[in-house]
Amino acid sequence: MSGAQVVGCRSSTRDYPGRRELETALCLSLIAAVQLGADGASEHLSFNQAALKALIDAVPGILKSQDPATGRFGTGLWICSDQNVIYPLAAAWAIESKDNPYYHDPSLLKAIVAGGDALIADADADGAWVFRKKDNSTWGMIRMPWTYSRWIRAFSLIRDAMSPDDRERWEKALTLGYANIMARDLNRVHNIPCHHAMGLYCAGKTLGKPDWCEFAKQFMARVVAAQDPAGFWTEHVGPVVRYNFVYIDALGHYYAMSGDQSVLPALERSAMFHSMFTYPDGSVVETVDERNPYQGGIHLGNVGFTFTAQGRGHIANQLALLNKAGRRMSADEAASFLLFGREGSVSPTPADASDRLDVTPDGRALVCRKGPWFVCISAYHCPVYANRWIQDRQNFVSVYHDRCGLILGGGNTKLQPLWSTFTVGDVSLLAHKPGDENPKFTPDGELYHVPDAAGLKRDEPVGIGLTYGKERCSVQVEPVDECTLKISLRATARSGLPVEAHLTLIPHIGRPFGTALSPGTKLDAKPFTLDAAQTGWIEHAGWRLTTPEGSRVVWPVLPHDPYKKDGSAEPAQGRIVVAVPLSAACRSAELTLVVAR
Repeated sequence: MSGAQVVGCRSSTRDYPGRRELETALCLSLIAAVQLGADGASEHLSFNQAALKALIDAVPGILKSQDPATGRFGTGLWICSDQNVIYPLAAAWAIESKDNPYYHDPSLLKAIVAGGDALIADADADGAWVFRKKDNSTWGMIRMPWTYSRWIRAFSLIRDAMSPDDRERWEKALTLGYANIMARDLNRVHNIPCHHAMGLYCAGKTLGKPDWCEFAKQFMARVVAAQDPAGFWTEHVGPVVRYNFVYIDALGHYYAMSGDQSVLPALERSAMFHSMFTYPDGSVVETVDERNPYQGGIHLGNVGFTFTAQGRGHIANQLALLNKAGRRMSADEAASFLLFGREGSVSPTPADASDRLDVTPDGRALVCRKGPWFVCISAYHCPVYANRWIQDRQNFVSVYHDRCGLILGGGNTKLQPLWSTFTVGDVSLLAHKPGDENPKFTPDGELYHVPDAAGLKRDEPVGIGLTYGKERCSVQVEPVDECTLKISLRATARSGLPVEAHLTLIPHIGRPFGTALSPGTKLDAKPFTLDAAQTGWIEHAGWRLTTPEGSRVVWPVLPHDPYKKDGSAEPAQGRIVVAVPLSAACRSAELTLVVAR
């Protein structure tokens, strides 16, 4: 067996409900990993050894962040989710390995108990905490799902070793919290209730509440039924790509604890979806996401991927990228992979192909990979939604190159028409007002910044057609060679309103930005607007883009950040936008994107 020998806590002679099941599921997962690896598969996912090292190495830093007087972890303003680290600490305490110096360490156990006690001290009579963020904004009261699930998982590992008084205090608090979660917080299929259901199942096993386990099982059946055949969950229209990981994580942990085979098809479909919508550098494709714009960086995935060969193939790709970058999984990820994950054989993923054209089963999104180019086009569209969390589906094309990463695209936002692939009407009619915590998200006048209809062009060159009221617009993207790509923009110009296309370019603050007429200087937060006569072309971060006559370049074009109460955003969240007007006199434009050799 590769990796560490991992077993559950065996410090006490007294069992508690769910302890043996957790240990058995863990042992079976590790035995299955050995068997799968022996079946003659050409590739095998192994992560235990790396995960154990990542977990052990993280413990000193976590402990250093704890205030001994209060039991609180973290730095700066304290929030309840700072205590999430009791879970990886409990894993380090419970995992037996010759390489683990923290196995059954009394001082570590003391720190974990103090961490849970801090949660008890801060909770209200219903087991909820103030939903406070590090910027000191508050969002009401919440039984924070990510915190509760880590608390109960930690308890399942250390319960037998706790003093009777400590154990009774935790049991009382967790019973209160999960009783209220079952009664009040599991009323719809959504990412937060889904995570709560996983925690409820663990609580039922740990606290001897079989009715909780049955309730969680029925809820997870609803989650599986709600999944789109393409492998994602929606919270309005189309995928919620980043929050999709929440569903997968919850189903994966639930499966590891329950052995409920009915969730495996959903995990398989999700693995296929994310294998398709991951950039070659390991970052998440934002183009089809209705909740989050682009966030660079390797996204490992989670335990839910480890129960299918396709999912393990995806994790293997992501781990290889982490290793290449000299990075490792987080302590929280390591704990879950060690306690609940399954090593085993892998299936190839789309990441292995350098020439492919994949279309989702519903025909509403595609990925085109041509050599170093990766193009994603989305036809998911819907009217503007009043909810701040559901972004306007306005930006439909992303372009990535292996040498530069994501160049064009960046996803969606609200109150920012210059992020729209096309606008028809006056873009000044929709804007974010600084400080407005409850904005009106629709234009004050005739402006179309989201389409009424959208359809993919699946043959090469790939593209999309978009309808905005009376206006018909289109984009085509054509990789010409390894360094050159052409972007063709068209509009019918029959609406009588101004029509403008927008190319949203990803900024790299601190790297040079230049034009044909001016040398490159470091891009900073200073705003600028340049017309085509001042540019000719622009270059930044290893690429150069032609700027058509009549166009302008604007920086920084800021989004509305839903995670800030006032919607404010920093320049690094903005885009460099090339705005290209289209009219009856000039219905089309072609831009050439060149990557430096």
